[in-house]
Amino acid sequence: MRVMADLFQNLAKTDDSYSAKDIDVLEGLEPVRLRPGMYIGGTDERAMHHLVAELVDNSMDEAVAGHASRIELQLEAGNRVTVRDNGRGIPVDPHPKYRDKSALEVILTTLHSGGKFRKNAYSTSGGLHGVGLSAVNALASELVVEVARDRQLFSQRYARGKPQTPLQKLGQTQNRRGTQVSFVPDSEIFGEQSFSPARLFKMVRSKAYLFRGVEIRWSCAPELLGANDKTPAEATLQFPGGLKDFLATALGQRRSLTGEPFAGEVKFADGVGKVEWAVDWPADEEGFASSYCNTIPTPEGGSHDQGLRGALLRGLKGYGDLVGNKKTAQVTADDLLGGACTLLSVFIEQPQFQGQTKEKLASPEAQRLVESTVKDHFDHWLTGHPERARLLLERIVERAEERQRRRAEKEMSRKTATRKLRLPGKLADCSRTAAENTEIFLVEGDSAGGSAKQARSRETQAILPLRGKILNVASASFDKLKANQEVQDIGQALGCGTRGSFDVDKLRYERIIIMTDADVDGAHIASLLMTFFYKEMPGLIESGRLYLAQPPLYRLSQGGKVLYARDDAHREELMATEFKGRGKVEISRFKGLGEMPAAQLKETTMDPKRRTLLRVVVNQAASLDDPALGLAETAERVEQLMGRKPELRFAFIQEHARFVEADTLDV
Repeated sequence: MRVMADLFQNLAKTDDSYSAKDIDVLEGLEPVRLRPGMYIGGTDERAMHHLVAELVDNSMDEAVAGHASRIELQLEAGNRVTVRDNGRGIPVDPHPKYRDKSALEVILTTLHSGGKFRKNAYSTSGGLHGVGLSAVNALASELVVEVARDRQLFSQRYARGKPQTPLQKLGQTQNRRGTQVSFVPDSEIFGEQSFSPARLFKMVRSKAYLFRGVEIRWSCAPELLGANDKTPAEATLQFPGGLKDFLATALGQRRSLTGEPFAGEVKFADGVGKVEWAVDWPADEEGFASSYCNTIPTPEGGSHDQGLRGALLRGLKGYGDLVGNKKTAQVTADDLLGGACTLLSVFIEQPQFQGQTKEKLASPEAQRLVESTVKDHFDHWLTGHPERARLLLERIVERAEERQRRRAEKEMSRKTATRKLRLPGKLADCSRTAAENTEIFLVEGDSAGGSAKQARSRETQAILPLRGKILNVASASFDKLKANQEVQDIGQALGCGTRGSFDVDKLRYERIIIMTDADVDGAHIASLLMTFFYKEMPGLIESGRLYLAQPPLYRLSQGGKVLYARDDAHREELMATEFKGRGKVEISRFKGLGEMPAAQLKETTMDPKRRTLLRVVVNQAASLDDPALGLAETAERVEQLMGRKPELRFAFIQEHARFVEADTLDV
């Protein structure tokens, strides 16, 4: 009782020490500098480039509204970026609410200020929250803004969000109008990271594709371009064909199944906003999907993307009914678009995104608008080109049948010179026909599969996404094993058979690599997969063909230094050795392989020159004098932990519970 009394007394003292003086009120742009991740998604290289995107998006909004025809982006020495447009220019007259400040200063120093909350200035825009320009200002060590309005040139200088000079009138200008912002990212926030010319050029080029009426001029200081850098020092970007030109550039010389993309552009019935699309089906089925809203990339898709998928699926099924192809009824959107290249751009009023970085569109009306608009045009495209439609319909029905055939066990062999074998629909195969030096990654889920496909070497690395946790084959019946889709997919992809029919010479790859998330769930999935191979294809383990990838769980960065940690212990080791006494370290935890950028996944886990693999072997060390005894003990342990008798697992848990480390609370 005395211990409890002391505890409550200590708690009471703690409560008394928490008072009004402990409540902080952040003013102006302080929240942005204190928590940049809330506004631009972090402080890594991607987030730093997002600052430039915010400025370009503001200029694009002027162009889309019909007030600007030209945007210029200049990358200079000293990590300085300048964005200029010939739009109306940010207002510089005194703001009615803050009469001691110009509207320009209010926009640059006040969160949630701007002209895009109502329809007066912009009917559609990418900026919604009035945060972008002020966030750039807050995170810049130096920012200079110039505004040309009414034949007068104005300028003001800022540092870390605070004005360094009053708004200055520089004099008359006859041939200039619009806004120019020049800034340098603050090294206190971003460390020694530098802008990538290739990344910035790719961004502005995509903007030019998304709005046909704008001309974008790109320039980069020559000394910033590497010897092997293909990024031009100067370029003028304007694409009258819009997304159709974008798709043609992305596909290059790859052959198309239909010979011509399905592309179009339509303004909405209310006269405000539009939808533009371009879709093609490459013969190699190496597809991609990119969507945009008001020129803002939405890498996670959203309601507009669902509208496009719905329109194309309904259109194809309707055409199948028209020509009497009953098999069309079994087709899904994944069958239709799994290997397609799709580009979608919408312009709508007051879009709703998930988060400030706008990675997913949440506007429910976008799905209806896109679906109803695209559906009619797809119907006309199919009926107007019967041969094109026949080729597409046959291929999509074939993909649907492949998906349905996955339940049946089938022996597969590698491609021959005269025949392309049908393989699991989600398998992204490698291009090399011989098994030598090839490998297949078994990954957890479509999201991780998408990242892995971008990170892989297409020649030698194949990717097979699996849906969640595979069946525990040690406790499953033969009927369940035969009917399980994931088991059948693995068997088809490897082509070497199982158990009595196993033949290592028919194996389609030299290495099989299990690549799961670096957490407990990932370890569980890896255990289930190892159990599958141990029970169904033990020859793979005996021949040394099975491996475990070692993806990191943490990313540690400080300035320009970035390291990766496998687990908590490794993280603490790096903190104590590599970052000790070096100041604040930014630590991010990967939620899973699907959350890792493709470049990081390649660097840490998939590149044979830099990765670490663990080879899976059967433990024979239990009896060095008698290896057979060691093999028997392994078989017994697998049966104990993975078999059909739960009482064996319960006994194992009881026996080893004392070795489990538990968190305790001292009172």
